[in-house]
Amino acid sequence: MDVPPIVLDRSGDEPLAVQLAGALRGAAADGTLRAGDRLPSTRALAATLGLSRTVTAAAYEQLLAEGWVEGRVGAGTYVTTAPPARLPVRRREDAGAAEADLVVMRAGVPCTEVLDRGAWRRAWRAAADPAPDTEPRPEGLPEFRAAVVEHLLRHRGLAADPADVLATGGSTGAIAEVARTLPAGAVVAVEEPGYQRAAAGLRAAGLRVVGVPVDDAGLVVDALPAGLAAVYCTPAHQFPLGGRLPASRRVALVERARAAGFVVLEDDYDGELRYDVAPLPLLAALGPDVVAHFGTTSKILTPTLGAGWLVAPPAVREAVLRERERTGSRPAPAGQRVVTAFAAAGDLARHLRRLRRELAGRRAAVVEALAGITVLGDEAGAHVVVPLPDVAAERAVLRRAEAAGIALDGLERHHAATSTPGIVLGYAGSTRAELRAALPHVAAILREAMCGVPDPVPR
Repeated sequence: MDVPPIVLDRSGDEPLAVQLAGALRGAAADGTLRAGDRLPSTRALAATLGLSRTVTAAAYEQLLAEGWVEGRVGAGTYVTTAPPARLPVRRREDAGAAEADLVVMRAGVPCTEVLDRGAWRRAWRAAADPAPDTEPRPEGLPEFRAAVVEHLLRHRGLAADPADVLATGGSTGAIAEVARTLPAGAVVAVEEPGYQRAAAGLRAAGLRVVGVPVDDAGLVVDALPAGLAAVYCTPAHQFPLGGRLPASRRVALVERARAAGFVVLEDDYDGELRYDVAPLPLLAALGPDVVAHFGTTSKILTPTLGAGWLVAPPAVREAVLRERERTGSRPAPAGQRVVTAFAAAGDLARHLRRLRRELAGRRAAVVEALAGITVLGDEAGAHVVVPLPDVAAERAVLRRAEAAGIALDGLERHHAATSTPGIVLGYAGSTRAELRAALPHVAAILREAMCGVPDPVPR
């Protein structure tokens, strides 16, 4: 059959194949093309529209991947109208019941697919070799703290001494520990939008949390109010918007902390994951006297280990140790031993190289699949942000994605106040195959939300 009139912007930035696929998708969604309609061959359509066959073939392949059309051997390409209801995915025994059968594309989930399982098993065996501990180590194992110092120097450019380091159970718990050492009722500034779990830990410690705006470059230092006890921030890759705090703001923040007498809580949750340029200096390197630096293995390895670190001024470390002594709490040494063994054999450095290559490839696949769609924060980390027109569109995208078997994340839940609408799209937690299968669906759903095309996904 003939296709409906199609208008392509040949001078625009959006690839012609993307435009053509969008036009055919829209025609199928609004009923102009109906289930069972046969499309022209790629050669015939190319001749009709004055395009190369490469363009029409790419558009058909996109629609085929999304489920809008199907190819019948010897009989051509036919419209199916709606994509499959759900993607086939593997069962995740470690996921929550609601997400066990979904392709998880949320931020904060590590990429364990590239982990060398042989090296992983060797590290666990080596961790079991030492005799059982007879005394608690509230500051952490000395060999782990030494391994952290080496890791920070090689991968984050931070020169520290093992005495500067405390082992932790991970960044979020360590932030809560530091929060409990601050005076009750003290004011702490956090990024808005930002990591709400950290903000919740600060509030649980009896502190008053105030939001400070962020922009494309991260925390707006000039917007910090007076009278602060601390500022919590994610300068390497602002969570969730992805900004990278520039050197001028880093210096301004450290100078402001010194002048006003507050401590900067630097959450370096995925600082090792950069793809464009070398990381900027850590805040802890610029202001070791006023910055408490938090790191974790949860994003570069796995949360299974429950191992992280705090590099902080003496007063902060001593206050945390007093709190641990008072409560009897301390980080578990098992995960520390595994990390130490993994690092000692050189496997941690090799893993990070593999991880960066893998995530750089996944990032490129995401950006390519979302061609023509605004994508933020793709220079680092393991997630990107796609802005949307309003919160209603964000909620609709999340609902449609779940119906298609994909778990996405929205910006709304990362705000304590007025929401900036958008989707936070993580690309580390799924397998490569799942990511390839899910991306066309995600791209189609996002384009529909932006263009107002009717929802084709069964509810």
